[in-house]
Amino acid sequence: MPASTSLDPEYCASTSELHCLLQEAILALPEDYRTVLVLRDVEEMSTAEAASALEITEQSAKVRLHRARALLRKELYARTRGTTTAVFQFPATRCDRVVANVFARLPQL
Repeated sequence: MPASTSLDPEYCASTSELHCLLQEAILALPEDYRTVLVLRDVEEMSTAEAASALEITEQSAKVRLHRARALLRKELYARTRGTTTAVFQFPATRCDRVVANVFARLPQL
């Protein structure tokens, strides 16, 4: 029986929950910060484009984006109750195996 090419159901559920968490945290931002964050990080506008769309200076757009990201980070941390290691897991054992295999295949110097 061939291996399934679909994503792991646990991964799909986790990704969906993270998407909702991020969306709720963005919506909780003050409108001025939320708008610039969405234009820059979601719509991928340049700083000049976002500033022009909002009719503010580029410096103001940069400041708002910096503050928005800081507030978003704080909100996400609060919503996860500081358990970001459980929410954003890093599969270190798999990484260690990959690194070991790469080093094993490198020619000896």
